[in-house]
Amino acid sequence: MRVHHLNCGSMHPLGGKLLDGQPGYFRMAHLVCHVLLVESEQGLVLVDTGFGEADLAGLPGSLPREFVHLTRPVADPSMSAIRQVEALGHKASDVRHIILTHMDLDHAGGLRDFQSATVHVHEPEHTIATAQATVRERQRFRAAQWAHGPKWEIYQAGGGDEWFGMRAVRGLVGLPEDFLLVPLEGHTRGHVGVAVDTGAGWLLHAGDAYFSHGQIDPVNPTCPPLMGAFEKIMQVDAKARLANQARLRDLVRDHGDEVTVFNAHDPAHLRRLAGSVL
Repeated sequence: MRVHHLNCGSMHPLGGKLLDGQPGYFRMAHLVCHVLLVESEQGLVLVDTGFGEADLAGLPGSLPREFVHLTRPVADPSMSAIRQVEALGHKASDVRHIILTHMDLDHAGGLRDFQSATVHVHEPEHTIATAQATVRERQRFRAAQWAHGPKWEIYQAGGGDEWFGMRAVRGLVGLPEDFLLVPLEGHTRGHVGVAVDTGAGWLLHAGDAYFSHGQIDPVNPTCPPLMGAFEKIMQVDAKARLANQARLRDLVRDHGDEVTVFNAHDPAHLRRLAGSVL
């Protein structure tokens, strides 16, 4: 099991310290799109995809102009998952599975670049994203990203097992027990974390279940104020989001030596883990 930590899209919104917690108020913040590339016996597995190659080659591409103006993604197609997979000596067809934490545009943007992959997603997420029922949902879930008709593997809500105190956790079709879906709804209806057993400990990609590393500090949780406000704007279920953040803090407190928890957009997590091949 070899795991690569990739940044598949940098963003530089205004807000400085109030957004990313780093020194300096009058500067652009730095956010990333933290993606896992796992070399497994079943082929390559991606956990999330970040932005797609076409979007980064010609912004806004299929992204809403308002989103691009707000988040200021870096127009660099070499950051796309497909380019980074190729740089490691692989082909797009070598990616057999993609596991999505959720279907927001900065997580599912690369689906088009891996059209032969099976895409694993929680059923409540797939239903809401593909229905395109409201303007807000059409903005955050971009139908162009899956217009090629992916091979979906959809997992119903409920059931499952317990994993380090987390409930309703389940395995994935066609993948070994090293990969698990961990329900973490709140940011979206069907948001999940994805757990990967590296053989040297578990990784838990928590997606957008939280945005700042300080939020899962079990002793003194903190979050920059603008990031906290953004979380509230994007959430669909505040009670579930806060409850799941509390569960993540418990996980870090009780099992931090066995499970490494990280999110999708905090560069502090990526700096700590990037470059590591387990």
